[in-house]
Amino acid sequence: MSHPAWRIIRDIDMARESLLKRRSLRDTQLPEAVLARTATLFGEPIAPDEAVRRIIASVRQDGDKALLQWNRKLDSSDNPHLQVPPEQLQSALDSIPAELRGAMQTAARRIRDFHRRQPLQSWIDSGEHGALGQLIRPVDSVGVYVPGGSAPLPSSLLMSVIPAQIAGVPEIAICTPPGSGGGDIHPVILAAAAVLGVERLFRVGGAQAIAALAYGTATIPRVATIVGAGNLFVTLAKQQVYGDVGIDGLLGPTETVVIADEHANPRLAAADLLAQAEHDLLASAILLTPSEKLAQAVGTEIGWQLESLERRDIILGALGNNSGCVITADLEQAFQLANDYAAEHLCLLVDDAWSWLGQVRNAGGVFLGEHSYEVLGDYVAGPSHVMPTGGTARFASPLNVLNFVKITSLIALDKSSARQLSVPAQALARAESLDAHAAAARLRAPGDPS
Repeated sequence: MSHPAWRIIRDIDMARESLLKRRSLRDTQLPEAVLARTATLFGEPIAPDEAVRRIIASVRQDGDKALLQWNRKLDSSDNPHLQVPPEQLQSALDSIPAELRGAMQTAARRIRDFHRRQPLQSWIDSGEHGALGQLIRPVDSVGVYVPGGSAPLPSSLLMSVIPAQIAGVPEIAICTPPGSGGGDIHPVILAAAAVLGVERLFRVGGAQAIAALAYGTATIPRVATIVGAGNLFVTLAKQQVYGDVGIDGLLGPTETVVIADEHANPRLAAADLLAQAEHDLLASAILLTPSEKLAQAVGTEIGWQLESLERRDIILGALGNNSGCVITADLEQAFQLANDYAAEHLCLLVDDAWSWLGQVRNAGGVFLGEHSYEVLGDYVAGPSHVMPTGGTARFASPLNVLNFVKITSLIALDKSSARQLSVPAQALARAESLDAHAAAARLRAPGDPS
C-alpha cells in the first residue's frame, strides 16, 4: 500500500494546475517561523523582497560593520573576523577523514576533466581585406556563495569554483554563513576550499553576503559575477543586485522529474525521489509514468524506505508540498509534461533510455538509466550540479565555463572593405533616421577624398 503522503494524480489538467504549476519567487510560501523572525528583526511584518532590500542598503552604507551586525542577528555569531585565515583552511583539510579527503579529490578531478572539454577559444578570421573575430576573456573576479547551516554543502563549493578556475578567473572569493551559536564554518567547507587552493573565504551568509560581493566592503572585494545557490533571501538578493553584477541565475529549490515505464525498478525510483525530497521542504520530486502498478509500488517503497531516513520529517514536508506522481496516457505524454515543466533534473528510468533522448527539449540535466542516478550528478559525475530551476531550463543552462568569460567582438577591416561596406551602412542608417551614422559612413564611401 502506498504511503499516505504519496500523491497520485490521474487527471492531467489537475496535475497542470497543481503539482506541475510553476510559482514565482514572490509566491513562495515561507514557514511561519521565518516570517515571524523577519518581523522581529525589522520591527514590522514585511515581505521577503523588502527585507532583502533593507539588508542590501545597510551593507552598501555600513560595509563590514553591517555584515558583523547581521552575523550577530541572523547567525548568533560574534566572531569579529570576516575572513578565514588561509592556514585554517589547510588545517581543516588535514583534519578530515582520509576517505572524505579522497572523495573530494576524486570529485574535483572529474569536475575539472568535464569542464576542460568545453570548447572555449578565441578566433580571428583574417582575409585579404581585414579580419573579424571574437576574443574570449575571463571575468576579472567571481564571488561564490556556498550555503551553510547544519548540513554543509562542500560539493556546491567544488561545483561552483572549478568551472571558474578552468575559465581562468584570477580572483575568486567565497562567502558562506558563519557557524551559528558561536561556532565556526563547518570544517568540510574549509577543506573543500583548501583542495581547490582558494584562500579568500569569508564568514558571511544570506542576502548580506550577496550585497558585499556585489558592492564590496573594506574586507570583501567587489566582484564581477556572483554564482551559487542559496535560500529565498539569497535568490532575491541576486535578483536585486543583477545589473550591477552578473549572476548565474535565480536558483530556487531543487527539483527532479523521473520518467519511468512499467519495467522500472520501484525501489530505485523511490530512492531517487527521496534523495531529492530530503533537501528541504520546498524541494520537488515528481514521478511521471503511464503505469498505475509502478506508481503504487513506488508509493509503497517510499513508505518502507522513509522509516530508516534521518530527515524523514523534511521529506514528508516536501512530499506534501510539491511532490507526487502523475499517471500519463503514455510515455510520449510524460515527455511532453516534462518539457513543459522544464525540470532541473530529468531522470529516465525507461527501456532503451537513449532512444528517448531526442524527446527531451527542456531540462538542466538528463540522467539516462538506473545506473546514471541523480545523486552521482550531485557529487562526482563531472558536470556542475548548479542547474537551472523554476522552469528556467527553458532558456538557461547549468553552470559552466561560459558563465565566467566574456566574448569581445573584433573588427579590423582595411580601407577597401570600409569603403565597400559604407554604401549599405548608409542605407540602413537612413532607414533608421540616424543621419550622423550615415554621415560617418559616407566619409568612407567610394570616391570620398579622405
